[in-house]
Amino acid sequence: MADCVRLRYVIDGENFTSAGEASVKVKRSLRQMGFSPEVIRKVSVAMYEGEINMVIHARGGVATVDVYEDRIVIVLEDEGPGIPDIPLAMQAGYSTAPDNIRSLGFGAGMGLPNMKKYTDDMKIESVVGKGTTITMTVNV
Repeated sequence: MADCVRLRYVIDGENFTSAGEASVKVKRSLRQMGFSPEVIRKVSVAMYEGEINMVIHARGGVATVDVYEDRIVIVLEDEGPGIPDIPLAMQAGYSTAPDNIRSLGFGAGMGLPNMKKYTDDMKIESVVGKGTTITMTVNV
């Protein structure tokens, strides 16, 4: 493998039916590259949760996945409303998703906690009114 393989996806914030497509593509790419099922599962769960959050809260964004031999780094960037209270948002069950989104089965408040659970490192940078960048690392 080269030093780094970069995968980049634009997440469509207007289309719930396409939410999760990037994580499926990443899963397929990692499988072709020969990563273990456990690593693929961790990356897939973290990516999917991030994609759903970008669709629900930020009208989409960009997901960049840098694949190295020893780690996979996922960067999710959006220009949404930002997260005013990150510690509160990290609490399992806390959600600001509107009722119409919850009625679809999304917005249960497990996105950020699951992203942290399935990665080895997670950093959130957020500015209210400007957007959020989440950087997650899964070690191989």
